[in-house]
Order: sequence, then C-alpha cells, then structure tokens
Amino acid sequence: MTEIPARAQINLSNWRVNPASRYSFQHVAEFVPVAMISYGKGESQPPAAEGKLNDIQLSDPDGTAISALDHMRRSHTDHLVVMRDGEVIAEWLEEGADASRPHLVFSISKSVTGLLAGIAVADGKLDPEALIPAYVPSMQGSGYASARVRDLLDMTADIDFDEEYLDDGGAFDRYRRAMLWNPERPEITPETMEEFLASVGTPKNDHGKRFYYASPNTDLLGLVIERATGVRLHQYLADRLWHPMGAKGAANVTVDRVGTARAAGGISMTTRDLARMGQLVLDFGRNSQGEQVVPEDWVQDLRNNGDRQAWVDGNFMDMFENGRYRSCWYDVGDGRRSFAAVGIHGQWLWVDPTNRAIIAKTSSRPAPSDDDETALEIHSLSQIARSF
Repeated sequence: MTEIPARAQINLSNWRVNPASRYSFQHVAEFVPVAMISYGKGESQPPAAEGKLNDIQLSDPDGTAISALDHMRRSHTDHLVVMRDGEVIAEWLEEGADASRPHLVFSISKSVTGLLAGIAVADGKLDPEALIPAYVPSMQGSGYASARVRDLLDMTADIDFDEEYLDDGGAFDRYRRAMLWNPERPEITPETMEEFLASVGTPKNDHGKRFYYASPNTDLLGLVIERATGVRLHQYLADRLWHPMGAKGAANVTVDRVGTARAAGGISMTTRDLARMGQLVLDFGRNSQGEQVVPEDWVQDLRNNGDRQAWVDGNFMDMFENGRYRSCWYDVGDGRRSFAAVGIHGQWLWVDPTNRAIIAKTSSRPAPSDDDETALEIHSLSQIARSF
C-alpha cells in the first residue's frame, strides 16, 4: 500500500494526484465547497465478506491469469461492492479506505444527473427537445444556443471544447477554476460555472449528429434542471431520487462560488449507494418497495435506445466498440445488455442484467484517463460480473 501524505501536504494544487487522492477522494469537502445531498442514516448491513471474490481468477487480454483481488490492488481500488437484488453479496475494501465515507465518483455524476432529468420530464418541468436558452437564457450567443436539452443528455452537442484532464493554463484549467477545483490565478478574473459555459465556442458542425464527450454539457444540464424545476440541484436530487431510492450513506456535490452544482463530476457517495443506484436502474426505476422513483419509460429508453451512428462517428468508439450512449448512461454492447456508468480515476458502476449482478467500484487510480487501463477494467469487470 502506498503511504498517503500528511494532511498538511495536501492542497488544492495536488488533491487529485495520487497518493494524496487516496485521502482527498473521500474528503472532498476539505478542499472544495460542497452542498449536502444527504447526511446519511447509516448502514443496517455489516460489512460483507469478500466471499466469492476470493476465488475468482481472471484472464487478462494476453491470457495471463490474475486473481480478482490482485486486480483490485493493481487498479487502485478503494472499495468494491457486488450486489444482487439489493443485498451485498461480496465486498472488498482497501486498507485505509472507509466504506462509510462518500467517495468522489467523478463522471458517474453525469449518470445521476441523467436520472434526475427523467424525473423532471415526468414532472412536466423539462422538455428534452427544447432549445437550451429556453431554460438558461445566458447560453444565447454561445456554442449551445442552437442545441437541445437532448444533445446535452446524449453528448451530441457539437462544441469547441477539449477534455484535457492534465491541462495547465488552457480551457480545461479555466473550466476547473470556474468550478473551484483548481487554484485561482491572480492575474485572471474569477468566473462562475455559468459564465464559463456561456463562453464555450460555436459548433464546428451540427448538433445531434455525433457523440462528442465534453463534461461542460452535463454541468449545463444540471443548470437546465435547476432553472426548469426552480429547485437547486442538490435539493431536487435529495428529495426526488436519493432518499426515495433508499440511499443510506452521506452524499454531497461540489459547488462553484455562487452555489452552482458540479453536475458533471462533483458528486460523492458511498460505494454501497452507488450499487443501489445500479439496482434502481436494473429494476427500471423502482425501489425495493416497488415504488416508481425514476419513470419506467425513461429507464427503458436509456437502456434500450441511443443513436448507434452518433456513437460510431464519435470519439469514444474505442471504449465500447459495440456500444451506445443515452441519457448519460453507456450500453456496453457485450451481448448481455450490460450497462455502465463511468468516472475518471477508476470509478465504475457495471450492471449485468443477465445474472442481475451489480458491481460498484470506487478508486484512486493515478491517471485520470488511460485507454489501456480502461480497456483492462472493462475486460476484468465483465468477467467478475459473469462469475456471480
């Protein structure tokens, strides 16, 4: 196990750098302001045993054998939960990680926001086909002016933005400064998230044609939901999704200098609650009491639809060769109708409907994004899911 630096050595300039991230990803509120989604009520289930995880042998793409537990360690896993029908059937926790603390799940936040959008649609507050300025007038004149809400949901907004996680001084650094994730630059006037989004460049081609992954899309979707419902995102999330789905742990979301939630990547939750969200989607939006939390037609749509050609023409084709993307969720295209939510630094929610296995994995992988490590994770999680 890599030793975590002393707390006094971790600050806004290095909080996302391993090994400091092993601490900061479970203590985000010490570095970035947050709004509370839930203070939590605690788990009734004691920690589960590793169970079958002890016995699972994986095969790497090159044929090399490795145990599931050794894969956890090499992939910088902090906590892994396997759930079926609401029950935790296997669990693994890295030394030093705390299963009761919310863990930053990065872009899995997008999938949470996608579910919340479906609730807003059912409430009659949100029209996915409406143009974005109908809800957020400040986007008029930006690259989003002629895009629909659906383009935010499906990552088909064609904007001038590059997702460069290690950027220092460019547009992505400016984006992260607006969300208060990076240190301010004294020579540059601070801006809000909305001000940054309103400055995003005009489209290169046409909206709605091609999958193009850009996190600002989902941050704007969060703003759209707030303006459409008249309720701040963290409160709408708590009242309409989090508590009704049966979440038990604490959860929060980072906010900018005026309290705008980071809907694209700022949510922290426990790994068990992440698994519960997977159970909710597996059960077509119904909680354990059979109550409809997310509209069934919305969940049916996100699991069964999505523009295949937009995916083929997009920039994530190598990730899921036979996949699709709909309402902030991935169809992995494995022939088992498996679906997933994914975040940088190794955050995963993998659901295999064939055997009703749900795998939730929170991690502090050093690289934010690495194609080879992502491919290895997909290969490994699919094997683990099939083993249950």
